[in-house]
Amino acid sequence: MTPNAASGPSRRKFLASTAVATAAVAGGMPLLSACGGGGKNDRKEGTTSGKDAQKILPAFVASNVVTPDIPAKNGSAAGFTKAIPTAELKTSVPKKLGSGGKLSVMAPFWGTPPKGDNPYYTAMNAATGVEVAWQNQDGVTYDQKLGAVLASSDIPDVVVVPGWNLNGRIPSAVNAKFADLGPYLSGDKVKDYPNLAAVPTEAWQRGIFGGVLRAVPMPASYVTDIAPLYRRDLFAKKGYSVPKSPEEFLSWAKEATDAKSKLWACDDMKWTAFNIFGVLSGSDKALWWNLEGDKLVNRIETDEYLEALEWTRKLYAAEVVHPDAVQGKAGGNAGNRLTAGEILVYNQNISDWWGKTAEQRTQNPDFDIAAFDIFGADGGDPTLWAVQPANIFTFVSKKAGKQQIKDFLALCNYCAAPYGTKEFMLTAYGVEGTDYDLKSGLPVKTQQGVNEVNGAFDYTGNPAPYIAYPDLPEVTRGMVEWQQRMGAFTKKSSFFGLTVTEPTRWANLADDFEQLEDDVVRGRKKISDVQQAVSDWKEKGGDGLRDWYKKLLDDNGSNGDNGTTN
Repeated sequence: MTPNAASGPSRRKFLASTAVATAAVAGGMPLLSACGGGGKNDRKEGTTSGKDAQKILPAFVASNVVTPDIPAKNGSAAGFTKAIPTAELKTSVPKKLGSGGKLSVMAPFWGTPPKGDNPYYTAMNAATGVEVAWQNQDGVTYDQKLGAVLASSDIPDVVVVPGWNLNGRIPSAVNAKFADLGPYLSGDKVKDYPNLAAVPTEAWQRGIFGGVLRAVPMPASYVTDIAPLYRRDLFAKKGYSVPKSPEEFLSWAKEATDAKSKLWACDDMKWTAFNIFGVLSGSDKALWWNLEGDKLVNRIETDEYLEALEWTRKLYAAEVVHPDAVQGKAGGNAGNRLTAGEILVYNQNISDWWGKTAEQRTQNPDFDIAAFDIFGADGGDPTLWAVQPANIFTFVSKKAGKQQIKDFLALCNYCAAPYGTKEFMLTAYGVEGTDYDLKSGLPVKTQQGVNEVNGAFDYTGNPAPYIAYPDLPEVTRGMVEWQQRMGAFTKKSSFFGLTVTEPTRWANLADDFEQLEDDVVRGRKKISDVQQAVSDWKEKGGDGLRDWYKKLLDDNGSNGDNGTTN
């Protein structure tokens, strides 16, 4: 999906999974996955938690329409390993809730947007009772378009805002331009929309902006979404065991690397290093902070942060990292280096476990990858930190009428239908015989479906986190169980689940740290340069920002495992 300040898995997750999905589905593979101001209403900065939030949040009523094959546990997604025959699909929206009204929706889109009158859009409009006119915008430059639109007086009825675009003036514009959904959703009111009532409370908490419930969130598992993926087939062939500590990993990496044969142990491992050494999450600015004793500490101030960078630097110094990563060509190409057999381990969004398996199974039947369990700095259990339970938000303009807001919520309720329902099948796959066909009981998108059924209605409502790859049930199970194991070691930092709008004077204070990290691990800068940068950060506003965040905790309480309780 670049989120706030530090690079962030959040954006990478979204872009990676979108690209993987497009490539895999184009190859005929089925795709099913959803992998994530103060208490006063006039506050433009801060957050809302504790008792104030309880007055605003929707009631939670778990869905019992479909039972998952693997129940959610320890913050994991639920898992569905089987395709549901059409005759057995359940109904979660027995009555059409839309009034037939019209809504314009602006959303990011990666690729060529489909025509507005395509069969998928037409079928969804008919099923939901809402006529949606999509204003798809280039996802790469979406932040620029979003900023321009929110600065104008001409705002679409509905606007999708990814969390990584909540920078600059956009957060204050969100508070000024979008409607309060509380009168329609707070407390038991959400029961008019049963699928939205089944969205986890912690995801709804992220929808509170400026003291008001303004957004319908896209729920996600709070377990780290960056996993160390490895070529399990090549490990078995070479007789390697999965390393169990940082020292074992470095020793194994030196043994496994054979540059003359164009084989390197790994790609850039910085994000896994942060997990191994227990560094506070870098995926959201608010998660950089945690209350330790009576002091609020930022991730960049911790020994763990420096230790993670130093260990990653040792990998580069030992020349066990692929040369393309050394040159800074990390990210999406790392997966290609893995499938080509040029590296044995890389870190990426866990969705690549399915994506690469689906992509390779017709090309290389022996191809097998998995995520190994994250170990701690001492080789024992890790200390992992939760990511935010939602990071994409959909808003309604303040200019929208009451019926338009109800139509929007009717649309969201339909799209939030769980796996195994008729509503889900239409939302996720489109029209049978046009957008997808059933092959051996599995829905497989046609080329038309690949082009048209993506990047639209999935923004306007999602069920509780789930993983469902019926084409590869063993991968579904592996992904969910990995999340469950890692979830057992996951803590929630002080601002977990809260959407925090920082004062604009400090909004870009830490923007240079990602580049500095990359320079350090590649040997271009030293650990002492990081220490100096942290000192400069404190003087330029870091300590002031700390005091500001501390006051938020004092005033509102914390959602985390550590620190002040609600």
